[in-house]
Amino acid sequence: MTARRSFDPPPGVVSELVARALAEDLTPLGDLSAAILPPDSRAEARLVVREPGVIAGTACAAETFSQVDEAITTAWEVSDGDRVPGGQVLAVVTGPLASVLTAERTALNFMGHLSGIATRTRQFVDAAAPLRVWDTRKTIPGLRSLQKAAVRAGGARNHRGNLSDWVMFKDNHLTALGIDEAVRRARDEWPGRTVHVECDAIDQVRQALAAGADALLLDNMSPEEIRRCVAVADEHAASAGTRRALLEVSGGITLETVGNYAHTGADVVSSGSLTNSSPVLDIGLDIEVR
Repeated sequence: MTARRSFDPPPGVVSELVARALAEDLTPLGDLSAAILPPDSRAEARLVVREPGVIAGTACAAETFSQVDEAITTAWEVSDGDRVPGGQVLAVVTGPLASVLTAERTALNFMGHLSGIATRTRQFVDAAAPLRVWDTRKTIPGLRSLQKAAVRAGGARNHRGNLSDWVMFKDNHLTALGIDEAVRRARDEWPGRTVHVECDAIDQVRQALAAGADALLLDNMSPEEIRRCVAVADEHAASAGTRRALLEVSGGITLETVGNYAHTGADVVSSGSLTNSSPVLDIGLDIEVR
């Protein structure tokens, strides 16, 4: 059995989501066009990327071909996380022509979308260095596990997977409690969980540090404001003799501007754009009929 890598999506999720996608395409009468084709026609097809990028979604594509017809074989020439040039053959797909055509669009939908995320993520990672890059929960409902796996394939890391992972107080939470009370209650209710507090001003940074927050989200701040927050956090850690709280930069940061934050002294930068607005990577299926 091949060992799973850190950026592989959960196999059970892949199987379930592929099945749903195929049901969406084939209910109620199946592939009417493919049913007309000669049953003995066979195809050798090549998955080809039309532009440079980073690959993700190979498990979904392979699962799609397998669920449509176990007679289809898929020989991969790349793996998730690979950087590829335009024109690269990703896989050779062989099997009954009708089955290959039935699976084509679903396989390409998964790979194009997820490879697009991995490609944009890699661009973000390169532009942000040495800042580490995180994603967010701004994902398509139902596809989060796949999208977050694609982020990992692109070289970034995942923020919370869901609301149960750790305690995070955003500005709307704090309107009801305030920072001190919010952190105090979190420590009491969930003593083993990370406590993360959103701050949009340096006074809130001081409050969150004094309250004992583990991580701070510095929201919609300029690079110079981030540097001031870093200095405050460093001073607090030194005076308290503790490890500095993790500092996350977020809010309106784009691929074009993230480099301005790279050397501010923060720890990570997060962006919802990785998962909610990455363009699809152009991948096609070139078929030869036998």
